[in-house]
Amino acid sequence: MAKETGTARLEAACGPIAEQMGYELVDISLDREPTGKYLRFYIDRDEGVTLDDCEAFHKRIRALADSVDYDFMEVSSPGIDRPLKKDRDFERSLGCEIEVKLFKPIDGVKVVTGVLAGLEEGNIVIDTAEGRSLIPRKAAALVKPVVDMEGIEDVDLSGEEENNTDVT
Repeated sequence: MAKETGTARLEAACGPIAEQMGYELVDISLDREPTGKYLRFYIDRDEGVTLDDCEAFHKRIRALADSVDYDFMEVSSPGIDRPLKKDRDFERSLGCEIEVKLFKPIDGVKVVTGVLAGLEEGNIVIDTAEGRSLIPRKAAALVKPVVDMEGIEDVDLSGEEENNTDVT
């Protein structure tokens, strides 16, 4: 039996498994890179995804993945700048700042940044500094949240509480 090159059947089979495990199957991609073909699964949940989550999902779907021709398989989180693809992604990001990269420029612009106001009749509704814009969803190559990293250098990642005692 020949192996599939696409991921549609795999997504249909693995989506319910992800749900049973408390995850959302965000995406599956099959990417050709110089070192081989990578089959990538992106899972998420409200409280975030741990390495243990990725390992558990990997073990559950490994046999199903054998229906696809790949060299390497990865399971990971889609990250903080998770692309908006499904209606649910757009609903979750209402009122947030997003960036829309277009396949081709519209009115001379290839990247639009603003606040997501919603979806309307196949269009992404975005409030920009210039006003409200309707961007055809099929014209968007990539839609993702804008991640504000300002102040990140001030975050204490040591796990220790800061000692505020002044020594004079």
